[in-house]
Amino acid sequence: MKRRTAREKALQALFQIDVSGTEPETAIEHVLEGEKSDEYLSTLVSGVLEHKETIDSEIKGFLEKWTLERLATVDRNLLRLSVFELRYLKEEVPANVVLDEAIEIAKLYGDDQSSKFINGVLSKVKEKL
Repeated sequence: MKRRTAREKALQALFQIDVSGTEPETAIEHVLEGEKSDEYLSTLVSGVLEHKETIDSEIKGFLEKWTLERLATVDRNLLRLSVFELRYLKEEVPANVVLDEAIEIAKLYGDDQSSKFINGVLSKVKEKL
């Protein structure tokens, strides 16, 4: 599975977990739709969930006039996913790749403003790191 696909599937799984409290294994199984499991997908989902408090507090520091809870579910989980990659997988994935991928995924799954919003927040996170 390509990393872009793994990121998209991880976003879908995190969305399910966030909205309905689905168990991570069940959410991953559901988004795979019969495909075989992918290690990067599992790393992303488990990593975001394991470090969620740290990631959320980092994101909150860069939100202006917004709370994390008020963000669209897609945007919130895409930010979590991207901050996880920036912070914990920086040796494996260049920061610019993380930002580019997040912006492209935001265009697919978010609303008209999502890609600009995601870019703005992640650019600040990248500068800090």
